[in-house]
Amino acid sequence: QVQLVESGGGLVQPGDSLRLSCAASGRAISNSVMAWFRQAPGKEREFVAANSASGGSTYYTDSVKGRCTISRDNSKNTVTLLMNSLKPEDTAVYYCAASASPYSDPRSRFEYGYWGQGTQVTVSS
Repeated sequence: QVQLVESGGGLVQPGDSLRLSCAASGRAISNSVMAWFRQAPGKEREFVAANSASGGSTYYTDSVKGRCTISRDNSKNTVTLLMNSLKPEDTAVYYCAASASPYSDPRSRFEYGYWGQGTQVTVSS
């Protein structure tokens, strides 16, 4: 079992930056694909970014490419999502997710068996 706890969300203005953190416990994440998803009110949970188990590959949804960076520190069992140039459409609850297998499809939410409770990000002027 892996427990995930997100932090770093908040209310920011358009153009600001935020750093979301995810702390894992219960098991090392070194064999897990780690990802961030988000869910806005009335919408399905959508993929934002993922980092392969080795850390050698990263994946982003088109709407955040060039604005977000996902990184992981396996020695600290943490994953970070740095978001720059935030837009109102980035407003959502952001969830950290861990897969049970290092070979999981990084973009599919059905591949992730462990989820955090979410952290709210609101971008508004």
